[in-house]
Amino acid sequence: MKNVSRSDSYAAAGVDITAGYRAVELMKKHVARTLTPACSDIGGFGGLFIPDLMEYREPVLVSGTDGVGTKLKIAFVLDKHDTIGIDCVAMCVNDIVCSGAKPLFFLDYIACGKNYPEKIAAIVSGVAEGCLQAGAALLGGETAEHPGMMPEDEYDIAGFAVGIVEKSKIPDKNSIRPRDVIVALPSSGVHSNGFSLVRKVFDIGRSDITKPVAELGGRSLGEVLLTPTRIYVKALLALFEKVNVRGVSHITGGGLYENIPRSLPEGLTARIERKSIVAPPIFEVIAKTGGIDERDMFNTFNMGVGMSVVVPAAEADRALEVLRECGEEPYIIGEIIKSDETIVIC
Repeated sequence: MKNVSRSDSYAAAGVDITAGYRAVELMKKHVARTLTPACSDIGGFGGLFIPDLMEYREPVLVSGTDGVGTKLKIAFVLDKHDTIGIDCVAMCVNDIVCSGAKPLFFLDYIACGKNYPEKIAAIVSGVAEGCLQAGAALLGGETAEHPGMMPEDEYDIAGFAVGIVEKSKIPDKNSIRPRDVIVALPSSGVHSNGFSLVRKVFDIGRSDITKPVAELGGRSLGEVLLTPTRIYVKALLALFEKVNVRGVSHITGGGLYENIPRSLPEGLTARIERKSIVAPPIFEVIAKTGGIDERDMFNTFNMGVGMSVVVPAAEADRALEVLRECGEEPYIIGEIIKSDETIVIC
């Protein structure tokens, strides 16, 4: 059926609904890659999902929502938009998998100053890639053209994920004991947090971030900063199946100091060996350029630790083995000790 919907008056006000239809057509192929038999077709007023609950005795739905923040400014400067959607998915699904939840579906929301269909489709291609990495369906979304709210060439993106887990398999932080081991899963870099500080340090928007940087292995600052957030879902779900996982922390805004304590009970803390942490070169460049002390770096950035996992000491070797089989490069960064401090990095 031919679409005859159009409004010259609305277009004159800055909203081109025909561009919206064009964007939907361009993104359909990306969305289709993520759909499963449990999903409805794209284009309805709501995305329909029929979960298979037969394998669950007490199914618990776990949800998470987040955005990408001012990392978007890097995408604007480089005019590269096909990876930022991976970040959006990652920020949501990495949160819900901390509860042992398998992501079921994801929805995105894109607000733009002007709807450029090819740009919107590029953004959604990244969202679809993130969903594929997480095993989630891209069930729907919304693109809203907001003339006057932001510059025509800028946009914001946020997402929402829903997952499912057996109630008995949700990690109980009260099961954590002294001498339990803390395993790190490496990050790909800065991920999607701390970019307000990053932009201040490098004067993003005024300086050239496309030049090769020796300390970054010849890669440009912009390329390194735009590296997508890693998605740990499949590796962690495999770990939950084979090891007694007592706690998981997604290291996002606030760094290790803020996020690791969220998965620990009162009276216990994480003792992190600073020398064990493998931090990508970008963090040294940030600290040196901005004159930022180590304490602030660890309280702002992930410092190379994308996820931390607490397991019994007796199962640490098995945990490392399982994660390596999933393509990760895990390593031990510390242990749990009795202490009233939030975290100890020494």
